[in-house]
Amino acid sequence: MAIVLILLSIPSGTKAGPLPGRDKTSHNLEVLKGPVVAIRIASAINPASLELLQRGLRVAVRENACLFLILLDTPGGLVTTVRKMIQVVMSSPVPVCVFVYPQGARAASAGALLTISSDIAAMAPGTNIGAAHPVTMGGGMDENSTMSKKMENDLAAFAVSIAQKRGRNAKWAEEAVRKSISTPAKEALRLHVIDIMAKNPAELIERLRKRTIKSASGSQLVIEPMGKAPIFVKKNLRERVLEVIADPNIAYILLMIGMVGLYFELAHPGVILPGTVGALSLLLALYALHTLSASTTAILLILLAFVLFVLELFITSHGILAISGVAALILGSIMLFDSNSSLSISGSVLWSTLVTVILFFLTVAFLAAKAAMSRPKTGKDALLGQRAVIKERLSESRYMVFVHGELWEAIGPSGLSKGQEVVIDSVEGLRLSVKPKKEEQTCRLH
Repeated sequence: MAIVLILLSIPSGTKAGPLPGRDKTSHNLEVLKGPVVAIRIASAINPASLELLQRGLRVAVRENACLFLILLDTPGGLVTTVRKMIQVVMSSPVPVCVFVYPQGARAASAGALLTISSDIAAMAPGTNIGAAHPVTMGGGMDENSTMSKKMENDLAAFAVSIAQKRGRNAKWAEEAVRKSISTPAKEALRLHVIDIMAKNPAELIERLRKRTIKSASGSQLVIEPMGKAPIFVKKNLRERVLEVIADPNIAYILLMIGMVGLYFELAHPGVILPGTVGALSLLLALYALHTLSASTTAILLILLAFVLFVLELFITSHGILAISGVAALILGSIMLFDSNSSLSISGSVLWSTLVTVILFFLTVAFLAAKAAMSRPKTGKDALLGQRAVIKERLSESRYMVFVHGELWEAIGPSGLSKGQEVVIDSVEGLRLSVKPKKEEQTCRLH
């Protein structure tokens, strides 16, 4: 009985204390105390942005942060990537705030979706948000086509669902996708697209102090930042490289450089530098194209074009292989990305690069074919059919002739005189066989 009384006297709260950095208030609100961890995304949203977000959140969890801050300035990016980023944000154990900053920045297209998916959406004065209509690869798809409508409906439904989940203006989110509306910061605050405006991160953190938000589990959380400045997670080398090469224009140019470098090395073995640069560029391009979800069929077409151009160096096809390679290269370049991608290769980059690369391949193939079909320039074969002049008569049928700046011993018909022109008929060792020039002309007439 005494044991039971002792157990009943132990407060129930001792069974499981609050998590580190989390306290309970008298109103049963959970207080989050800790630093603010931040990252900066100031470019198109691509796989490098996703990796930075995931790594930054791991740092925030490790540091027991009360808030994870994303400083955003983006024209948009890959829909597939931003969907993954939104999944990470909405399942984060640390509250996430997206802050469109600095003044003059924008959260366009995919950036708008990322902003409204956060626990706290904030903007600096002079910024704008919206214009989230899906853009197909190269802008070549008819807006009234079934595929275009399917993409628009899918993205609109996605925008509405995350706006409703966060308690934001779902009608605005749908119109941002369907009508490409863009809204300045002050208007976005009035329409309840965002939650707060601030001039800089320090002011934002101060205004978020003691702010209550609703967690994913439905509990009420009070943010209590420690310090006025956030802890920034900087991009590592891998993320910096990926950010550069994950641009469709850069990835395509790297692919072309890789092909040209390897082709030049195969055409001129032993140069080394073009082959090394080409191999490195090709590997970087293939990695970038993989992260950008490039079409496998298009990549295979481009690689087929490379193989056909190489075969043209060793097989006399009278241009058939080269023309086939040009066709495969053009088709592969146009089909490189899926139509669902919101990033595209610039038309000026695509066609200028294509024309340059095709001219290079055709020029090298033409020179190789010309060299294969031309007469030998050195060796015994180069002497056949050449004209020579008799310099000295050694015997009845032996002569010393002058050809290509050299004196050769030659045999031929008797009666040839000094200074007479002859034609080389054959080469046997170091001795030539010659015949009078008039006989060679007579043979041609017959």
